[in-house]
Amino acid sequence: MVDRYARGGGALVVVTHDRWFLDAVCTRTWEVHDGVVDQYEGGYAAYVLARAERAQQAATVESKRQNLLRKELAWLRRGAPARTSKPKFRIDAATALIADEPPPRDSLALARTATARLGKDVLDIEDVTYTLPDGRVLFDDITWRLGPGDRYGVVGVNGAGKTTLLRLLTGSAVPTSGRVRRGKTVRVAELRQDVEDLDELAGLTVVEAVEREKRTIVVAGKELTAAQLVERLGFTRERARTLVGELSGGERRRLQLLRLLVGEPNVLLLDEPTNDLDTDTLAAVEDLLDGWPGTLIVVSHDRYLLERVCDRQVALLGDGHLRDLPGGVEEYLQLRGAALAASGAGSTSAVGSAAAASAAASAPATGGADTPSTPGPSAAEVRAARKEVQRIERRLQRISALEADLHTRMAAQATDHQAVTALDAELRALAAEREELELAWLEAAETAG
Repeated sequence: MVDRYARGGGALVVVTHDRWFLDAVCTRTWEVHDGVVDQYEGGYAAYVLARAERAQQAATVESKRQNLLRKELAWLRRGAPARTSKPKFRIDAATALIADEPPPRDSLALARTATARLGKDVLDIEDVTYTLPDGRVLFDDITWRLGPGDRYGVVGVNGAGKTTLLRLLTGSAVPTSGRVRRGKTVRVAELRQDVEDLDELAGLTVVEAVEREKRTIVVAGKELTAAQLVERLGFTRERARTLVGELSGGERRRLQLLRLLVGEPNVLLLDEPTNDLDTDTLAAVEDLLDGWPGTLIVVSHDRYLLERVCDRQVALLGDGHLRDLPGGVEEYLQLRGAALAASGAGSTSAVGSAAAASAAASAPATGGADTPSTPGPSAAEVRAARKEVQRIERRLQRISALEADLHTRMAAQATDHQAVTALDAELRALAAEREELELAWLEAAETAG
C-alpha cells in the first residue's frame, strides 16, 4: 500500500477503525465529531498525542476521556513493535504527559485474582483432531493448555478455524478425536460475531437490557451499577435510555459485550470484538479489559487490540496446527509472507513448510553459515548521522517555539483577517519544514543506531 501510493505520486483517503493501519500508512488524520472536522498531522499515535495535548491546554473537564488517552499513550511509550521507530522528539513530548501513568494492567495481581477465582485448571485442548463434513482436517492433533489469567490473541487467515477453536472451548463443537477438559469453576462467556441475540430485547432500553443480566459488577476493585458501566462504554445518558431495536451496529456490539461482562464470567472469548466500533469505544473497551481478572482469548484482525490487551499470541496457519508466536503478530506476518512466497500463488497448502523455512531463516547463524551479510555504516558515517540527529532536534525544538509564538500572535490579532492570513502562511511553512525534518531525522537515526 505504501509503495503503491508513494509521496507525491497520488492521494489516498481511507475510513477505518484499524489504528495500526492508520499509523503505518497515513500522514494526516481527520477526526469527525459533533458536526466539525479536526485535522492532525501524522497517524493514529500522533493523533492521540496531539488530542491529549489539546485537551491539557484547554483544561477541559472531560477527565474520563483524558485518562483513556493518557493510558493509550503510556502503552505506546512502552514500546509496541510498530512504534519503536517513532522520532525521539515525539516520544519526549509524550513522556511529559504520561510520567505518572500506571501500567495498563498489573499482570501479577490479575493472575493472582484469576487463580483465586478459577483454580489451577481452566481449559485444556488435548490431542484434538477436528474434521469438517467435507473431509478436510481443520485441526490435526493439537494441544493447547490455558491457565488462570492467560491472555491470548488468536490470528490466522479466514477459514483457518479461529471461530471453530472458540466453539471447541465453549463446548458447542465436539472434536473428532481427543478431548477438551474444563475446570470445575470455569464460567465461559463468548462474544460472537453476529448480534442477532439482541433481537429479542428490542423493546428494552440499553440500561434495562444490562440490568436483566445483573444490576452491579465489580471492575478493577470498584463496584459499578449497570448505568455506570453503560456510561463507561460510551453510552451517553440519552443513548442509555434508547430502545435496543433503535441502536446502531456499533452500539449493539457494545451492548453485547456489556451483557457478557455483567454476568462476571471468569473465561472470556471474544470473536472479532472490534467490528463496528469507533476508536473512542475501542479505547474504552481496552481500558475495561485491562482490569478484568480472568482468562481472555481474543480472535481478531485488529493488530492494535491484540498487542494492547493480550500478553501472548498464537496462530492458525491453515496447516492444521496451532503455533505459538513468541514474536507476536510481527512473527505471524513473516510466516505468512514466507508461505505466500513459497507457494507462488498464495495458497495455504505450503504454509507448514514455509513456516519451518522462515523459522530456520530467522534462527541465529552458526559458525558454518555462508550467507553474506550487508555491511553496516562506517564509524565516520555513524558520527555524522548522530550530529545530524542533534542538529535536526535543535531545529525542531526551535520550530515548536516559533509555532507557539505564531499561535499566540494569531489569537491576539484574531479580528485582523490579513494578519491572521499571513501568520497562517508562516505556520504552514513551518509545518512543511517540520515534515521534511522528521523524515530526515528517521533516516539519520537509522544510521546512527
